[in-house]
Amino acid sequence: MVTTPIVLADAESRMKKSLEALRHELDSVRTGRANPSLVEHLQVDYHGVPMPLNQLASITSPEARLLVVQPWDKQALPMIEKALSHSDLGLTPANDGTVLRLALPILTEERRKQLARVVRAKTEEGRVSVRNVRRDALERFRAMEKEKEISQDESHRATDRLQRLTDSFVEQMDQLLGTKEAEVLAG
Repeated sequence: MVTTPIVLADAESRMKKSLEALRHELDSVRTGRANPSLVEHLQVDYHGVPMPLNQLASITSPEARLLVVQPWDKQALPMIEKALSHSDLGLTPANDGTVLRLALPILTEERRKQLARVVRAKTEEGRVSVRNVRRDALERFRAMEKEKEISQDESHRATDRLQRLTDSFVEQMDQLLGTKEAEVLAG
């Protein structure tokens, strides 16, 4: 039998996943500083098999505006270079035969504003995801109440706890938004 604590625990777990997904999405948005997470999940066609870049090379940021990609297999260098060149990052890798260097140009004010809009849109997607989890849990509470598995009072208490949980995750997402937006606009 499903109880309200089980439904609440499931909702919390799904909300945590939404928060982590948002965190991952925001890490991939470029700021003024070089961050290995910008390219680590880029798919590279490695001998006909698509693989994330972080499984083929080490990615470091020795300077604020420079990423260095050092493949573990030297034969992968041209494949990684091709993937980076064809990505939507707009970066041109410099190949010295052993490593690839990605110099990140300074962001223009217009580009910063575009990226801030992207960050806000991704955060809104995260909020919608959390609200969808809340909606599913509310439907389960109503069904349990209708089937007389829980009382009306218990349903109200569970709904209140669910709303507090939802508010908490939305607040965390808003904090992530504020931090990332400040990084993007500051450059």
